[in-house]
Amino acid sequence: MTASSQQVVIIDTGCANVSSVRFAIERLGYPVTVSKDPEVVLAADKLFLPGVGTASEAMKNLEERDLITLVKKVDKPLLGICLGMQLLGEFSEEQGQSGTEQVNCLGLCGAPVKKMQTGDLPLPHMGWNTVSTEPDHPLFKDIPAESYFYFVHSYAMPVFDAPQKGRTIARCEYGQPFTAAVQSGNYYGVQFHPERSSKAGSQLIKNFLEM
Repeated sequence: MTASSQQVVIIDTGCANVSSVRFAIERLGYPVTVSKDPEVVLAADKLFLPGVGTASEAMKNLEERDLITLVKKVDKPLLGICLGMQLLGEFSEEQGQSGTEQVNCLGLCGAPVKKMQTGDLPLPHMGWNTVSTEPDHPLFKDIPAESYFYFVHSYAMPVFDAPQKGRTIARCEYGQPFTAAVQSGNYYGVQFHPERSSKAGSQLIKNFLEM
């Protein structure tokens, strides 16, 4: 399928600044639509789920926009970015200002999202860090081993392998190992920001679009 014939959709969650992701996709020659319309979302060939802010705020936005059931209906490849990846998990410890309980997430990956235990290292984990990838995974095709990607986060999934509910396909170390990229069926997620990660990030977006 050519770039011009693919339907690429960024899911409009209402809590994400999608412009940088959109520009990164368009630079690769792919037209892209930002939408929360069920017909548009379910007709897409590739989907992106970006996220900024807190898990509680993001899940509230998804619920208000009737996107929770819709995202779970997607059967084409979907890539969650940063908080968008965390939303794929079972639950998150990240609360809004008034939060007192864990936040239930989409439950598409069999792992929780917990506050990072980093010892003396500062939170958020912000800046460039190397990523160790699963050998020969198509999402990391033509990306050199131990490439640097750009991170900004204080919460993360542990490294995991859950039968029927996905696995870690790339890990990173910051105080402790954590999941840098995940796959559960047609759902993928990256904790880093590929749109801010120079050549390696651009290659990853290209790989996802070509899968």
